[in-house]
Amino acid sequence: MSVPVASVEPTTVRPPVSEGLGEGVSESAGEALRPHAEHAFAAELAALAAQDDRLRPARWRLSPWAVATYLLGGTLPDGTVITPKYVGPRRIVEVAVTTLATDRALLLLGVPGTAKTWVSEHLAAAVSGDSTLLVQGTAGTPEEAIRYGWNYAQLLAHGPSRDALVPSPVMRAMAEGMTARVEELTRIPADVQDTLITILSEKVLPIPELGQEVQAVRGFNVIATANDRDRGVNELSSALRRRFNTVVLPLPESADAEVDIVSRRVDQIGRSLDLPAVPEGIEEIRRVVTVFRELRDGVTADGRTKLKSPSGTLSTAEAISVVTGGLALAAHFGDGVLRASDVAAGILGAVVRDPAADRVIWQEYLEAVVRERDGWKDFYRACREVSA
Repeated sequence: MSVPVASVEPTTVRPPVSEGLGEGVSESAGEALRPHAEHAFAAELAALAAQDDRLRPARWRLSPWAVATYLLGGTLPDGTVITPKYVGPRRIVEVAVTTLATDRALLLLGVPGTAKTWVSEHLAAAVSGDSTLLVQGTAGTPEEAIRYGWNYAQLLAHGPSRDALVPSPVMRAMAEGMTARVEELTRIPADVQDTLITILSEKVLPIPELGQEVQAVRGFNVIATANDRDRGVNELSSALRRRFNTVVLPLPESADAEVDIVSRRVDQIGRSLDLPAVPEGIEEIRRVVTVFRELRDGVTADGRTKLKSPSGTLSTAEAISVVTGGLALAAHFGDGVLRASDVAAGILGAVVRDPAADRVIWQEYLEAVVRERDGWKDFYRACREVSA
């Protein structure tokens, strides 16, 4: 027997989102340190919805074209500017969005810091108007996090019943025709991962204790993310892997693209924290990105000097963290202008993960590359000071 949609009661109250996606934000959303995407960009989503006259799949808030525009940015006919949420190849976003419009789930794969979680959240916000149906994968994630659990007080008092059942985010997404998110899929134990097989292939979640099942309604899909450097990434069963369309998110192709990404994200974070404007520190951002790219690639930007790469990933996300920390130092303990001394400690912490091997690599890079580079004397002195 199938469980009607109305019978699966959510266990938490989600802030309501209006049909236009621009209203219904909870009273506390304006004070949230990090609002959900559907709240932070409600005006853009509302503008897209108002002018979107293209075909929308069942229960989608926007058409695939509008979802891609929301992710990649653009200017609408009425002059509304949609800011880019992802800077990268357009085809990657188009394939990801198209996948969600089919019956196949989407797996976003990439090294740490390639915006997998960020893209996942914004896709769910644009498609369903709700990015909070989330399962966070860890080594301890239980089967109940994907299927369902039980209210044990109700279970002991009355036995298995609909009232005693606690639906997972995936079950709620199935019942409501929404997009569920599974973060770090490859960190979840293999037997728990395989709980998704029936859900993704048959679009049904059996509840044998009640002799019932939940059937997914149109609009349901799953976005999963995985880090291809984590041990266990190859342990997805072939049966489960076949249920996903895998899209690999690459690192930024050029230094300019990475500088643009870091600048945009730091500016967004900085405004929420009342930090100085990014443009005043753009040269320091470029230097942070240059250092990260050279050590990550194992060669200087001009291709003349081979380098040893440290154990850390030195991702774009880490560059954003270093620059944000530097802006905070500049704001609270400096003159508000981002300087080399503000980012030096953050770079050291990102590069030197292994105190023995990485410190040697960092010292060699400082002496062989940074010391000899024109216009980098202040950066060299700042890095030497914190490395001493």
